[in-house]
Amino acid sequence: MQSSMDVINGRDFRRMIAGAYGAFMREHEYINSLNVFPVPDGDTGTNMLLTLGAVAKAVAEAPDEGIGSLARRGADSAIMGARGNSGVILSQLLRGIARGLSGKDTATAAEVGKAFQYGVLYAYRAVARPVEGTILTVAKGIAKGTHRAVRDRVAFADILTEAISAGQEELKRTPDLLPALKAAGVVDAGGQGLIVFLAGCLEGLEGRFSGPEADFGRTLTISGMTAEVTIAHPYCTEFVVKRFAASKAEVKRQLEQMGDSLVIAPGEGILKVHIHTAHPGAVLESAIAWGTLHDIKIDNMSDQHRQTLETAGEAQVRSGLAVISVVSGEGLANIMRQMGADIVITGGQTMNPPVEEFVAAIHNSSAETYIILPNNKNIVLAAAQAKKLLGDDRVAIVPTTNVPQGLAAVLVFDAQRDLADNLARMAEAQAAVKSASLTIAVRDSLVNGQKVPEGAYIGVIDGSVAVWADGLSAALTQVVKQLVEPDTGIVSLYYGAELDEAEAKVLAAGLAEQLDAVEIEVYFGGQPHYQFIISVE
Repeated sequence: MQSSMDVINGRDFRRMIAGAYGAFMREHEYINSLNVFPVPDGDTGTNMLLTLGAVAKAVAEAPDEGIGSLARRGADSAIMGARGNSGVILSQLLRGIARGLSGKDTATAAEVGKAFQYGVLYAYRAVARPVEGTILTVAKGIAKGTHRAVRDRVAFADILTEAISAGQEELKRTPDLLPALKAAGVVDAGGQGLIVFLAGCLEGLEGRFSGPEADFGRTLTISGMTAEVTIAHPYCTEFVVKRFAASKAEVKRQLEQMGDSLVIAPGEGILKVHIHTAHPGAVLESAIAWGTLHDIKIDNMSDQHRQTLETAGEAQVRSGLAVISVVSGEGLANIMRQMGADIVITGGQTMNPPVEEFVAAIHNSSAETYIILPNNKNIVLAAAQAKKLLGDDRVAIVPTTNVPQGLAAVLVFDAQRDLADNLARMAEAQAAVKSASLTIAVRDSLVNGQKVPEGAYIGVIDGSVAVWADGLSAALTQVVKQLVEPDTGIVSLYYGAELDEAEAKVLAAGLAEQLDAVEIEVYFGGQPHYQFIISVE
C-alpha cells in the first residue's frame, strides 16, 4: 500500500473528471432505469450525465494546471450546467470538493479525501428536507467511508475504493428505508449515480478508461422573451471553421470586440463559433483568415422577437415584474404566454433545463424582478440555484410541481401588484389545483401490491401511479373520477404530441358521458410522452 503523502495534481484531477464522464456515458441509461415508477421520466442518469458533461468540457479546455483552480472551474461549470435535482446535488458535491482544494497546486491523498468529504456535506445541505433512502443516505455512507480511509492514511486510490464500498453498502439499504423503492424492486437512482461518479473518478485516476469517446460540443440556446426590448447585437451568428489554423486566444480577442454571448468550442482541427453581433459580415470576414467556413447561420433576433410577440397573443410589456414558466410542448407554451408568462423555457419531464438557461433568460430580459414557475418537481432545485446565483432581490419562486399548477398561478399574476402580493395570490391558486397525467408504463412494475405491465396506460396523481388500464379511454375515466368532487365544474384536458385533435375530442366525449354536470374542455398541449395532462376545477 502506498503512503498517504501521494501527491494528486491537476493532471490527475482532469483524468478523474474524464473518467467520471466516461462512466456516466456508459451507465446513465441504467441509472435512468432505476426510476421508482414506470413513467417515462426516469432521467436521473441523463441529468447527472449532462451536468458532468459541462464539467468535463470546462476542465478539459481550462488552461489551469493547479488542482485547486481546476476544481473551481469544474464546480462553476457544474452549477451553471446543473439539470434536475440530481444534477444540482452533483454540482454541490463538486462545489464542496473545490472548497477543500482551494488555493492548492497539488494535494496529498488525505487532503483530496477531506475535500471529497466537504463535497458530500455540500451535497447533503443542497436539499431542504433530507429524506433517508435517497441519494443523501448514500452520500452519508460515502462520507463515513472516506473518513475512515483518510484516518488510516492510505493512498487516494484506496480512499476512493473505501468510499465506493461504503456507499454501495448504504445503497443496498435504500429499499429498506423507502417502501416505494422496495415495491419497485430497485435501489435509489441518485445514490447509484454517486457510486458511478466515484467509480469513474477511480477509473480515470488509474488510467482505466472504458467509456465511449466524449463529445464536448455544445450549442448555446437563448430563451425567448415576450417583453419589448432593444437588442444591441441583433444577429445571432453561428458557423464552423474547418482546417482551423489560428489560436483560440486570438479568436476570442478579436470576437470579444464584435458582440456578446460569445461561445467558442474547439475540436480536432475545427472550431465552432456562436456570437450575437451587430455586424455579422465583419465577423465572417475575420473568420476567413482562420480556415474554411461551413454551416453559416445568421438569424435576426429582432425579427424572431417580433414574431414571438405576434404568436403570443396579448402579451403585456412588463415594467418591473415578469414571470418565467417552464413547459414542454408548443401548445402549452402558447397557452402559458397567452395567460401572462413573459418568458417560456422549454423543459419538463425527461428534459430538465440547466441552471444556465434560467440565468441566460434573466440576463437577456429587461424586468427588474422575476417569478419562476418550475412546473416540475425535478426543476425546483435548478430554479433555486438560479435564485441563489442572481440574488433574492431579482428572483422569487412559486414551487409549482406540474403544469396545471403553473397555469393556475400565472392566471392570477398581475404585473401591477407588488411581488409579495403576487407570490401570495399565486401560491394560493397553485394549492387549489387538482391535477393528473396519463402516460404509458415503460416497464413492468408493482404498484400498491398490483402488477402494472409494461405498455399499460397509467394515471399519475401527486407523483404516484393511481390507476392503470389496458386502454387509454378507461385509464382517462378512472383517473378523472378520482379527482372529481360534487362541486367540480370543469375538467381541462391538454392532449400531447402522440394524439391528434380528433382522437382527443372522441376521448373527451366518452369521458363526458361518464360525468354529469361537468364541462370537459380540450386543448392542444403538444407535450411529449404524456397523452394527457389533466386539470380539475
